[in-house]
Amino acid sequence: MDFMDLVNTRKSVRTYTDQSVEEEKIATILEAARLAPSAVNCQPWQYIVVKEKTTIERIADASMINSWLKKAPCVIIACADPNVDHTVNGMDYYLVDLAISMEHLVLAATELGLGTCWLAGYDEGKVRSILGIPEKMRVVAMTPLGYPAEKESIGGGLRKTLAGSKKRKPMEEMLHREKW
Repeated sequence: MDFMDLVNTRKSVRTYTDQSVEEEKIATILEAARLAPSAVNCQPWQYIVVKEKTTIERIADASMINSWLKKAPCVIIACADPNVDHTVNGMDYYLVDLAISMEHLVLAATELGLGTCWLAGYDEGKVRSILGIPEKMRVVAMTPLGYPAEKESIGGGLRKTLAGSKKRKPMEEMLHREKW
């Protein structure tokens, strides 16, 4: 798949089959995440792969709106250490660095036929407690990982409709040339 096909194929998946994700595929997408660039090569990210069903259910319960997460065969939690950071122009780059790494992960998963859904709606303290994440670490994002189900649930379709997840601003609303 060429890159633009990959970008156009990627979508937020909220329903998964029961098929478990092969360890080789998990290793491949984590390698893509590991190879992401970061400011001054700080690489502030840490990932936790969760496949244990009861732990996934507890993570879903710590979520604000993502109870559907309970049915995912795997969840990957992305953490970053704010102390392993580079600051430029008063901005901390650990969040940017982790976002780049996470996007590498998401695109690699898409290339391998796996679905993901970037999540931020969770209680960070609860997730930290469930997974034994040190206090110094930030839980920045998470994604389910699995094989997309053929049909999306009614709730998932409704969420996408309300959020307008496939709608994008026209180029002329976001592009400036030479000056604002």
